[in-house]
Amino acid sequence: MSIESNSETLRVEQSGGVLTLTLNRPAVFNSFNREMATALQGALDAAEADDSVRCIVLTGEGRAFCAGQDLGEITAEDGPEMRTIVSESYNATVRRLRKIEKPIVAAVNGVAAGAGANIALNCDLTVASEKASFIQAFSKIGLIPDSGGTYLMPRLVGMQRAAGLAMLGEKLAARDAETMGMIWKAVPADVFGEYVEELAAKLAAMPTRGLGLTKRAFNAGLHTDLDAALDTEETLQFEASQTEDYTEGVSAFLEKRAPEFKGR
Repeated sequence: MSIESNSETLRVEQSGGVLTLTLNRPAVFNSFNREMATALQGALDAAEADDSVRCIVLTGEGRAFCAGQDLGEITAEDGPEMRTIVSESYNATVRRLRKIEKPIVAAVNGVAAGAGANIALNCDLTVASEKASFIQAFSKIGLIPDSGGTYLMPRLVGMQRAAGLAMLGEKLAARDAETMGMIWKAVPADVFGEYVEELAAKLAAMPTRGLGLTKRAFNAGLHTDLDAALDTEETLQFEASQTEDYTEGVSAFLEKRAPEFKGR
């Protein structure tokens, strides 16, 4: 299956098992409009269904990762209502990011503001250039964090830091985001692209079904108690043990060789 975008707002490239989705509205810092949101959701759906895709990278073109919502769209005379934008552009995107049982890397190349920041944080591993920054910019225009921000931020950094970031809307440097546990890693700008490429290739070569079931278990664990989590682990561990990759992993371990996982 070949995954393509019918919109200039999203660039789609595949190399081996890695699919890279690049938000492509650099003139407006890759801010979202409905066209870009629809294109991204379509590409995520296609990636979920395509067995050749074993890791997804989401990044931005130019100097920014994503500046959030294009305010020109929402303030236009014939523009959509806020509820429509949140539901169709952001909630629909976040649900896809969390439910796709393949690893998703957010490669934050520049500023990630508002919904752009929270979309990055909804990916499984968020990696940022040291030149990048995160801004919960909603309070600056009288709004609340969306795109899962009110759910994610207290869980990632604690209630006090989440409240400070959301209410004050101050810029957070990538290195500080790493230090407080908000993102996986901040990487020097001169090796950022190389690091993302190597990370994505590593994930794409791993047992995809096992990684996907891990993601499912983490999602479930955010809403449950220990007993229920243990039951989920029991069920999903059995499912993982029925995969070809499990058989290969055990054989490789016993034979003292590197495993060759197929994502099945």
